[in-house]
Amino acid sequence: MCGIVGAISKDRNVLPILITGLKNLEYRGYDSAGVAYLKNKKINIVKTSGKIINLENKLNKNDKSNIGIAHTRWATHGKATSINAHPHSVKHITIVHNGIIENYEEIKDMLEKENYSFKSSTDTEVACALLNYYYEEFRDVDRTIKEFMKKIIGSYAIVMIIDNDLDNIYVLKKESPLVIGISDNTNIVASDIRAIVKYTNKYYILNDFEYAKVNTNDVIIKSVNGDILSKELHTINLEEIDNSKGHYKHYMLKEIMEQNKTILRTVLSFIEDGIDSLSKLPDLTKYKEIYIVGCGTAYHAGLVAKYLFEEITNTKCNVYLASEFRYQNNFLSKDTLTIFISQSGETADTISSLKLVKSKGYPTLGIINVDNSTISYLVDKCLYTKAGSEIAVASTKAYTAQIALLSVLVLSHGLRNKTISEDYVLKVIDQFKNIDNLISPLLDDKDLYLSIAKKIYKEKDIFYIGRGLDYYLSMEGALKLKEISYIHSEAYSAGELKHGTISLIEKSTPVISSATNTKLNAKTISNLEEVLARGADIYLITDDNYKDKSFTIINIPKVSIFIKPILVIIPYQLIAYYTALLKGTDIDKPKNLAKSVTVE
Repeated sequence: MCGIVGAISKDRNVLPILITGLKNLEYRGYDSAGVAYLKNKKINIVKTSGKIINLENKLNKNDKSNIGIAHTRWATHGKATSINAHPHSVKHITIVHNGIIENYEEIKDMLEKENYSFKSSTDTEVACALLNYYYEEFRDVDRTIKEFMKKIIGSYAIVMIIDNDLDNIYVLKKESPLVIGISDNTNIVASDIRAIVKYTNKYYILNDFEYAKVNTNDVIIKSVNGDILSKELHTINLEEIDNSKGHYKHYMLKEIMEQNKTILRTVLSFIEDGIDSLSKLPDLTKYKEIYIVGCGTAYHAGLVAKYLFEEITNTKCNVYLASEFRYQNNFLSKDTLTIFISQSGETADTISSLKLVKSKGYPTLGIINVDNSTISYLVDKCLYTKAGSEIAVASTKAYTAQIALLSVLVLSHGLRNKTISEDYVLKVIDQFKNIDNLISPLLDDKDLYLSIAKKIYKEKDIFYIGRGLDYYLSMEGALKLKEISYIHSEAYSAGELKHGTISLIEKSTPVISSATNTKLNAKTISNLEEVLARGADIYLITDDNYKDKSFTIINIPKVSIFIKPILVIIPYQLIAYYTALLKGTDIDKPKNLAKSVTVE
């Protein structure tokens, strides 16, 4: 993984299309890049470690080609070197690949006995060799792809060029996204529609175990059995595909500052007509308990929802890391609704967990930001956040959109099971409609966040603490800081500090906290006093008018528990941003991270 682009054209040079497509996929994260294209009647491969600019510098500016494939790689098998970079070529076959070939070692052993040798450490070169092995055996592309799909265990989005069939590009798909963009005399394949939007707004989506032959005139899509499929031609909503930073220095800052709009846009259809609009949301009263599955930031959004479901609606709710969910004893039943949260809708661990639940025939619901994604197809019902394009790897506006959508789902459920009153719901709806006025002052308080960042950006260890809902928010705050600043930051339940972790507190250790629960605030303040006594520097987000000259205070408005998580997280996000800015890190594309994690 991480980014795929391929193009074939009757009358234009595709190299600019490939490079532009890769640049539009940079947000996904990568550590090497490469391109393969026809030159002097042979496939020419250029690849390098590092950024796309390194690849551009290696390309001959005068080269032109009507067919090519390109890739940005996020290292899985083997280091981030030019040898391990894609494309890979074995005899007749050249490919780029996203995903993981789980049985590649077994296949590699088999191929080595057939006198194949390997230059790289990658599973992709093994996949390429296997395709060549079948192609040489059958001399039939359909049979080659069919046998390959039968043999492979794992996930793949593969784009393939065959050296004696250069009027076509072939694409294969299983559990990793692929789209085919259609335009006059030029067709483009990619792992993400952002790679094709400059050239077309029409595209096909491939489903699992489907493949396609793509040329300048036609696209033929088939099932693994070779049956020709009739597919819907989709149209891109260009308003939702925004690759510009505007006047902001980083995408992350732009996306933080958009939250006053994206939150309301996400929930508006469910609150615009007051209580009546909430009936558009699924009825959860038929379920005895709710499971929520997600990774990283999506998991943290699930924890907020758990608190709301249990505290407000008296509904049992468990939250699971998707990477662990499949490998533990899950007490699922037809009375359990499992909610899967993913910004991209392509998160591999989450998809695998979803397939497990589906295999048992139990009900599923998706909370997704990307239409036509894998999870949106697999779940019984999907609710979409309306966060728009989120380019920065570290999620901000998608997270608050997830919380907002989950919040109105809880509101709807509370009304239906009569655990909250209509008057209370109407007050929350009014606060959502007023979200711009509540958030904007927090977004605009740059000087405060920058002053905190100046105090902490040279530190090596920072602790985030809170109780109840504030603890779940501190987990997301700590994650944001470590993702983009590379400072070690850990979240702890405030009451747990004295059970061991307080031994790590020393003079000037930053401790960042939120206290927004009247029942628990005194306890949290007591915990902060404990670390203050040991020399810590305290930064506190609160709605309680707490005054202590020993603390740096960030005040937020007093609002309902449904709005509170959104207001608390804004300072956490901006403290992380300005800290990373002072450290000079690559804020939008942090090292070792990928936006859409499509491998387990």
